[in-house]
Amino acid sequence: MKYPNLFTSMNIGSVPIKNRAVMTAMCVGLANHDGSVSEPLAAYYEERAKGGAGLIITECTRINEGDAVSHSSMLSMSHDRYIAPLKDAVDRVHAYGTKLFVQLFHPGRQNVVMFPALWRFNERMARIFPRYWDLFFKITGGFDESAMDDPKTVKRMRRYMKPLLAPSDVPCGLGVNPIRNQATKAMTIPQIKTLIGQFVAAAGRVQKAGADGVELHAAHGYLLQQFLSPYTNRREDEYGGSLENRMHLLKEIIDGIRKECGKDFPISVRLSVEEYYDMIGYAGQGIVLEEGVKMAKCLESFGIDVLNVSSGNYDTAQTSCEPVSFAQGWRKYLAKAVKDEVRIPVIAANLIRTPEQAEAQLAEGVQDFIGMGRPFLSDPAWVNKAEEGRSEDIQRCICCLRCMEYFQDHIMNGEPVGCAVNPRACRESEMMDAAPKNGGQRQIVIVGAGPAGLTAAKELAARDFKVTVLERQEEPGGQLLLAKMPPLKEKIAWPAETLARQALQEGAEIRYHVDATKEIINSYQPYAVILATGGEAIAPAIPGSDAENVVTVTPILTGEKRYQGKKIAVIGSGMTGLETAELLQTQGNRVTIIEMADKIAPGAYPVNADDVIGRLKKGGARFMPGRKLEQISPNQLHLSRKDGVMESIATDATVLSIGVRSRNELEKEVSGCCDRLYVIGDAKKPGRIGDATRSAFEVAREIQ
Repeated sequence: MKYPNLFTSMNIGSVPIKNRAVMTAMCVGLANHDGSVSEPLAAYYEERAKGGAGLIITECTRINEGDAVSHSSMLSMSHDRYIAPLKDAVDRVHAYGTKLFVQLFHPGRQNVVMFPALWRFNERMARIFPRYWDLFFKITGGFDESAMDDPKTVKRMRRYMKPLLAPSDVPCGLGVNPIRNQATKAMTIPQIKTLIGQFVAAAGRVQKAGADGVELHAAHGYLLQQFLSPYTNRREDEYGGSLENRMHLLKEIIDGIRKECGKDFPISVRLSVEEYYDMIGYAGQGIVLEEGVKMAKCLESFGIDVLNVSSGNYDTAQTSCEPVSFAQGWRKYLAKAVKDEVRIPVIAANLIRTPEQAEAQLAEGVQDFIGMGRPFLSDPAWVNKAEEGRSEDIQRCICCLRCMEYFQDHIMNGEPVGCAVNPRACRESEMMDAAPKNGGQRQIVIVGAGPAGLTAAKELAARDFKVTVLERQEEPGGQLLLAKMPPLKEKIAWPAETLARQALQEGAEIRYHVDATKEIINSYQPYAVILATGGEAIAPAIPGSDAENVVTVTPILTGEKRYQGKKIAVIGSGMTGLETAELLQTQGNRVTIIEMADKIAPGAYPVNADDVIGRLKKGGARFMPGRKLEQISPNQLHLSRKDGVMESIATDATVLSIGVRSRNELEKEVSGCCDRLYVIGDAKKPGRIGDATRSAFEVAREIQ
């Protein structure tokens, strides 16, 4: 066998796990609004079991219907009514020989106070009015992260809503934490005792549903970790102070579950053994690895069956759900440090993307089980493909964090998570049956081999259409060929590599160096034509923008234009502008980023933006938000501020990164050549990788 360690069974407690691949907990927003397992969520877990996972750990599951509620589509095990729906999902997972643990959770201070404050009212109203949730999401759907900084919103929340419960009154707000300006309150001893009972009761219900074990979420900054961390736990009673006292809550919960469920019901603890506050400028704060290892040893002595080693919290979110720049396996030393000190199995999600990496880390003794969350979102069949020797067919997670953006964006509108590279993700119940193979070898011409064109080619070829892709460049990728060029962005090229391979395997033909015209397209006598011609950078008509030293990001990213030792201004601080600025900086230039909005990277996901901004700052980049570019003169830019003040800065070159427009001139030219003409991806509307793959997938399903 190619991966002998990965495909060796191992027990967790008394429960045999058929292989070492574990799908770690990840919220996807598919549960019913009342907290029960929905058909879409059961289908989502079933798809991953069918794909070969040895163990699935559910998303975080609340243990009460009050202060533990943290979003509108999360699982609950707070009442016996949740047992039967969970049992259905368990049975469907067990049908493939996969085991299932339920992760029990309380958010503590990492919550939006609106949820626990309004939950009981929402639940009652939903029982009376069937369409209540539609109205609720219509009202709250416009809520975004910036509302957390609105003084009026903060004042209302503090006046009308109870503070969030936590070990101590230490609010969130450091680093890129999206939860800020939320009042917190230290829990009383009676509240702690009630909480322990709720965890224990929830575990009992999990066992009654037929699940194979539970996991206590003591990682990523949630309540149990808040008790463990010396930063968030400032108590002076038996639940605070010394390490032993800070672990007292977990010990009581574990003891209670053992009494309730017996010794043969496995208990896992997901533990952040390092909070990485040093990465955001607070060295020595919170849990550091030396103490994290001591916590792991204590938990082993408490009698748990497996440790799920992780790191970080919302303040240091980039260390638990990494952006694209982080190297695969960068934090495997955390798991190794724990494994060297304990005898129970160790699970760890160490940014593992390939079976080769997984096998190596098992062979090296880094860990016993390979934990993966996002890789199962991007490819549910990851394990089966590895076992069949088809690792090159795995659609690898590219760490773009689009799934996290979806979760944050949708937390107030009831929509599920999605994936940039897997348009089927979280839609499994709609697609239980494969698309019909009814193409009958009818000819389809696709123009463009970017992510949209390749997705359409793969899907349509799988349906038995005869697919020809015409691409003017010498390789697939489209805009991804530019997106991968900035430092540390190599993963961005992965989807095109895999999609091109899969399209060819399904029978599609890809022709390179072809500049498609109406005549070429007509020569195929196509049944349908799909234009996936992408987009191009905008060069606006600003006075002076036609000068030789003014370019868009494109020639910088292709290498056609290269500067060294120059003063360069980048206009626009979206992710493309920031990443292009970093490339210029690494080439030895002094970079200034100019942004018309009041803050840098408006609209960008904060973890992604902060990742690049941090490196730019270390390299000496200058940031100038709140400025509008009015005119470009030789070696000088003229800017205006909102207060009317004019500024001028010296520059040797100006790089414009102010947007993308569709390249769809071919649409008019080929209109009428066949009855079915579709425009997809950036050619229809400039967007992200996920927008391109989703639009292509929809069209490929639509064509009959």
